[in-house]
Amino acid sequence: VLWHLMYRYGRSVAKACPPLTGLWATNRFILMTEFRNRPCTEKSRKEKRALITVTGLCKKYGNYTALDHLNFTIEENKVYGFLGPNGAGKTTTMNILTGYLQATEGTVLIDDIDIRKKPEAAKRKIGYLPENPPLYLDMTVREYLEFAAGLKKIRKKERQDAILKATQLMGLGEYSHVLIRKLSKGYKQRVGMAQAILGNPPIIILDEPTVGLDPKQIMEIRDLIHRLGKKHTVILSSHILSEIQAVCDEVLILSAGKIVAQDTPEHLEKNAGTTQKISLLIKGSADIASVAFEKLKETERVTLVEELQKGRLRYEIVAKSGCDIREDVSCLMTEHQIPILEITESKETLEDAFLRLTEHKIDDEPEKEDDGTEKEEDSGTEKKEDGGIEQEQADGGEE
Repeated sequence: VLWHLMYRYGRSVAKACPPLTGLWATNRFILMTEFRNRPCTEKSRKEKRALITVTGLCKKYGNYTALDHLNFTIEENKVYGFLGPNGAGKTTTMNILTGYLQATEGTVLIDDIDIRKKPEAAKRKIGYLPENPPLYLDMTVREYLEFAAGLKKIRKKERQDAILKATQLMGLGEYSHVLIRKLSKGYKQRVGMAQAILGNPPIIILDEPTVGLDPKQIMEIRDLIHRLGKKHTVILSSHILSEIQAVCDEVLILSAGKIVAQDTPEHLEKNAGTTQKISLLIKGSADIASVAFEKLKETERVTLVEELQKGRLRYEIVAKSGCDIREDVSCLMTEHQIPILEITESKETLEDAFLRLTEHKIDDEPEKEDDGTEKEEDSGTEKKEDGGIEQEQADGGEE
């Protein structure tokens, strides 16, 4: 308390009594050093602050359940990936997070703001790029970004600076006065990302940002996501495992509207590597073999992969995590007098784990988009891409 009083009022006291000047300076130095070296608990707490909290999120279309009571938290300063097969619920989840769709049940808090009760306040904290960017093809890049800045209610005196920063970050500076219709798909995607980051929102949501791009464009978009992740919380969806591994700090795997796994890519890969997978080639009856396999206790699944000639059968056996079942398999085959022709061990990869977590959710329903609407086939003319601008081949002159 004495130091605090000396730090706050010491200068006045020192002026009134010059002999105390040295004491005041010494204590002030000690105090500044003390506070500077003290760990900033508020800052540490802020770095782990939840920007999005989802509780009991459910979305139904009649009898069809698109999302089945999801619960998860998105922290700031991280890149998150929603991974899952087509129809898993990724786009539906993103549409609800952005306020585009209303949930049937559950709550979504955007920086402690309920998006259902205060949608405008919550949306100001989000930049969103849908799978198909909402671009006006007859506008130039700059005209479109000025239009988007107006929709986002960015102050007029701040718009030019915001647009300049967005175009520079996305590498669109030289294309500012080019019509959007003349840009390649990769550069159209950049324009969509530029409008998402206008206004510097803390949360950026990207739905399938690399779909339909060539390998070079995919690498460029990944690099942009890395850069965005330094200043924003980024959420992206994909059904491509390698893409999620390349850019994400944490992965949420969705299947049939449920979260079946959530962890860092490293931990998911490490846990997958502890699962033993055996390829077994035997000679005998499938009925007898199935009776023998029923006695295996430490297995996740046993699958008859193929039936070969001369009564040979190939099985794939996946053990429970951390278990070695080779000896048990060998003893059971000997007990039932089934000759083993070949046995090969391998470790489950992250790709295998992803397929295992999602394989049983595939059905024969008509293919639908994640938001429940039926998918429309794309139709269009062939275009050649050269850098950022397409050279359109048309028989009847310019459009």
